Amino acid sequence: MTELVHHTGDLAPCDAVVMTMGALHEGHASLIRRARALAGSGTVTVTVFVNPLQFGPNEDLARYPRTLDADVGIAAAAGADVVFAPDVDEVYPGGRPQVRITAGPMGERFEGASRPGHFDGMLTVVAKLLHLTRPAAAVFGQKDAQQLALIRRMVTDLNFPVRIAAAPTVREPDGLALSSRNRFLTPADREQALALSRALFAGRDKLAEGPRAVREAAAAEVAASGIEADYVALVDPADFTDAAPGHKGPAVLAVAAKIGATRLIDNIPLEFGAAQ
Repeated sequence: MTELVHHTGDLAPCDAVVMTMGALHEGHASLIRRARALAGSGTVTVTVFVNPLQFGPNEDLARYPRTLDADVGIAAAAGADVVFAPDVDEVYPGGRPQVRITAGPMGERFEGASRPGHFDGMLTVVAKLLHLTRPAAAVFGQKDAQQLALIRRMVTDLNFPVRIAAAPTVREPDGLALSSRNRFLTPADREQALALSRALFAGRDKLAEGPRAVREAAAAEVAASGIEADYVALVDPADFTDAAPGHKGPAVLAVAAKIGATRLIDNIPLEFGAAQ
């Protein structure tokens, strides 16, 4: 039976952790199953915490869905042993922290430019939750590619004794990436949102022609849909700088746009120079 824990004093170290903001879906379940595979017979902890530091003044903190009872059921079915769902006062006992992790230049690009301060807040709570859960491994989704890259950089730069594992993006049959925010899409919005994944797949189809062709194909697909994208970017996942024309090795093709009243992001990993 999965245990629901609200207080840090009741929390034991774990073998693998999955950090979430709740409103769990099949994408989160896939992360938990990955954590279970890593932990073996050990303990898998899922955190559920809507982190106020990640939300800007005009963002949807109050609107963000809270579905803890359903979340516990999904976590249990996917293999979690513990769901840690602390209150804000438990995570930030002195109020909003004066000392925080800064994401640096890597956190000012793309999502960081659209959402100033977002990655500082994300890294701060991830660092705190790593201390509180004390995992051997932590699993994050590739859908939040810039977040994943920054967490990996933080763990390396600050010598956190934890393995960071990535799990692939889970998609609907028509290509839409699963997201807790999808529930805010109207039927018309959802249909329009498919342009994001179509753009990524169009770029992927040009992989053999090089980075410029990939970027142009993705941008053309977004433009044809009538969506005004925040960005269509092809980046080096090590630091999220733009991939050079002759880039070889791993890359991330990423897109972000507001669909109706809901902002969505999506990406796919690519490998330039690999055998096609």
